[in-house]
Amino acid sequence: MKRYFATLCALLFIAASVYSQEQKVSLLFAGDAMQHQRQLDAAKTKTGYDYSSYYQHIKDEVSAVDIAVVNLETTLPGKNYTGYPKFGSPDSFAFALKDAGFDIFLTANNHSADKGKLGIERTLDILDSIGVKHLGTYKDQKHKDNSYPLLVVKNGIRIAMLNYSYDTNGMPVPAPNIVNLINKKQILRDIELCKIMKADIIVANMHWGEEYKLKNNKTQAGLAQFLIDNGVQLVIGGHPHVVQPIDIRKAGDSIENIVVYSMGNLVSGMRVVNTDGGMMVKIEISKESEDAPVKIDNCSYSLVFVHKPVENGRAMYQLIPVEKYNNEEGKAFMGAEAFGKMEVFYKNAKAAVESLWNKQN
Repeated sequence: MKRYFATLCALLFIAASVYSQEQKVSLLFAGDAMQHQRQLDAAKTKTGYDYSSYYQHIKDEVSAVDIAVVNLETTLPGKNYTGYPKFGSPDSFAFALKDAGFDIFLTANNHSADKGKLGIERTLDILDSIGVKHLGTYKDQKHKDNSYPLLVVKNGIRIAMLNYSYDTNGMPVPAPNIVNLINKKQILRDIELCKIMKADIIVANMHWGEEYKLKNNKTQAGLAQFLIDNGVQLVIGGHPHVVQPIDIRKAGDSIENIVVYSMGNLVSGMRVVNTDGGMMVKIEISKESEDAPVKIDNCSYSLVFVHKPVENGRAMYQLIPVEKYNNEEGKAFMGAEAFGKMEVFYKNAKAAVESLWNKQN
């Protein structure tokens, strides 16, 4: 009897330990994945397009988390590939993002309608075909009703994700396609759906703000507060193409909400100052028991610089983790000119990101 009791206690302890371990989820959010014409030109080969150089230096970091989210700021029209102002990229660009470890693609942004109905619908078909989750654009209302809000259940935690854009650059969204636009009444209805779905945590991915500004504006701040007041715990922003502050809201030592105003560019061909990089934000959440509320355990970020080494007369693209390469070895690898640009990006980005961070920690 004693042996049976001891065995039972041991099994219960193991089960409890396993359950405890399963109640943790790590999330990573990355900025705008873009394709300008110079990127298309550099990636073109005799047989297609090659993006194998892009993510090799950040793949381990992206793949290490439970859920990695990226903003796909282009469409996949299958032909007629173009950069700015109407983005259309080869399917292999999306394949490379998936291979880098990204699990969820955001598709609501100001370039969602760049290639019309074909661009919207084919993008969704390709993402479905490679098995990545996505949210933000839909073929029709039935498609949206069946798949939005996006609910991801990972390690026992129910995570609801929302995605909205401020506009589609004035281009009409062809009926019956849908691009989620920022509309407070609709957002309130969507948040209520998240609650009906018994989400443990709600994440709102917002495409908003003013381009090239290192500081968020009043509209962003007001909308972030609106989202938080109505039950959103994580607000994750993109679109300005430069990084903006992270605002960590605490009650005592506990993190209640996180607002990331802009992650900047993950990868692009942009040349405007401060656009040659962005950040990846890692957030860890947990539950102590099945019925307990989710806790936000911590938030960290890593800066990523877009390095453009020239090979055979063409500028290639490599995403460089700044912290790892901000040393003499990195300088030797990148060359003095590129390293100097990375240092400028690092200085400006760090100051912008932590301008609110330091007030909260």
